[in-house]
Amino acid sequence: MEVKVGYLGPAGSFTEQAAKAIFANEKRVPFRTIPDCIDAVNDHLVDYAVVPLENAIEGSVNITLDYLIHHQRMTMTAEVTAPIYQHLMVRKEHVSVWKEAATVFSHPQAIAQCHHFLRNNLPDATITYSVSTAEAAKHVSEQLDGVFAAIANEIAAKEYGLEIVQSEINDYDNNSTRFIVLKKGVMGEETFSGLDHSTYKTTLMVTLPSDFSGALHQVLSAFAWRKLNLSKIESRPMKTGLGNYFFIIDVEMKMDKVLLAGACEEIKALGCGVDILGSYPCFEWKALEAENGALK
Repeated sequence: MEVKVGYLGPAGSFTEQAAKAIFANEKRVPFRTIPDCIDAVNDHLVDYAVVPLENAIEGSVNITLDYLIHHQRMTMTAEVTAPIYQHLMVRKEHVSVWKEAATVFSHPQAIAQCHHFLRNNLPDATITYSVSTAEAAKHVSEQLDGVFAAIANEIAAKEYGLEIVQSEINDYDNNSTRFIVLKKGVMGEETFSGLDHSTYKTTLMVTLPSDFSGALHQVLSAFAWRKLNLSKIESRPMKTGLGNYFFIIDVEMKMDKVLLAGACEEIKALGCGVDILGSYPCFEWKALEAENGALK
């Protein structure tokens, strides 16, 4: 049976390359938005979805988290962390006049990652957001009237016949993104074509009782005394009113029946809600790039 993998497209996006790193031999299907990718899994159009979850510079991709929590709950089943290199590109006939670009197109995260470059080099250009960096490159390739630029990767430039006029324009060198693999159904063992991984992560969603002072402190204590390392804790609005939040917590271990299970039960005993969003292998791009190349 053919396995289909949805990703934030179109072809040439960073997300496609992350999907290719894990699903090298499966059929990859592009979707226009992150919610479209997630809905495709729910509607059985694809078996998995690969979407961006967090950027080292700009933080969480909020649309991914919020759509998962509030609209279409899925199981996190793997992640790959990849270095991100942003480039400025234009149509070939505009290489010599790229500084005259009236508009720069890209995904909001990419624009934010290149804020200083844009401010210093294209201060008068209008910034227009696209649903992905590849969509921005595709759009610029189709514009025949006027000078326009896109921020995207090398693969998108090649895919849509654009020329890179400024390379690696992201403001910080340590730019990287976590991409998450989502599936429908219960958490379970996944195999990914024999790929090696060194670490596991378990992601929890915790909601606090509104009338319990010090609840967050006690939640964190449940992990601390068991010596469970948290790599991330983040609050997101419940969308039920100001001051109402849930917490996303990443624990650096695989879900077990003793330590992490015990922590979850202790947290529930405090009156908190606990949902396990996934327990999954974590892949690093440097371990895969010999086969797949860098995300440039």
